[in-house]
Amino acid sequence: MKQNIFCALMGIISLSSCAQNQKKEIPTMETKTDTISQLDTATFGAGCFWCVEAQFQMLDGVIKVESGFSGGNVKNPSYREVCTGTTGHAEVCNIVYDSKKISYEEMLYAFWQTHDPTQLNRQGNDIGTQYRSVIFYHSENQKQLAEQYKKKLNDEKVFDKPVVTEILPFTVFYKAEDYHANYYKNNGEESYCQFVIKPKVEKFQKVFKGKLKPAK
Repeated sequence: MKQNIFCALMGIISLSSCAQNQKKEIPTMETKTDTISQLDTATFGAGCFWCVEAQFQMLDGVIKVESGFSGGNVKNPSYREVCTGTTGHAEVCNIVYDSKKISYEEMLYAFWQTHDPTQLNRQGNDIGTQYRSVIFYHSENQKQLAEQYKKKLNDEKVFDKPVVTEILPFTVFYKAEDYHANYYKNNGEESYCQFVIKPKVEKFQKVFKGKLKPAK
């Protein structure tokens, strides 16, 4: 589906994004960054992990982004298996970041910007439970922050529809096959990259222009 040119072109017309369903700007939460460099991990599912990886890789403070699968009941699933929608897994990105440079609150803010969180089991033309909107928290603090943020978005009616993002405990992460790594960087000329990922990346760059890694 992802590499189907027709679907990609249709995605330009009907792409479900935050901007389309957003009534007003996503509010920020109080940011608390550490004074000492400390690595932490966030695990987010926001549709196609190629899109999520490409966006989070740009943030200053993000050390590593790995695409993979979480939340299902099949051990060591393949990408092909997850695409059937029968494994229970979601496509996710496991993101290691330096909490001195970027806080979990800021990571959540970026998460809400990457996709349409009012759609549970689809993003644009990517349809299925594997594309669900989900946060897998690694600590009680992450859980509380995610729940507070979701409540704030719904209370302030930031989106036309309720945010339906699942907030679940992290259990296990299965890394996807190697060819998924740096997918947008390595396959930028493919139709899905051009018509779906690129617009999201460009929007993300505008929103987070003060938080991006220095250009090399």
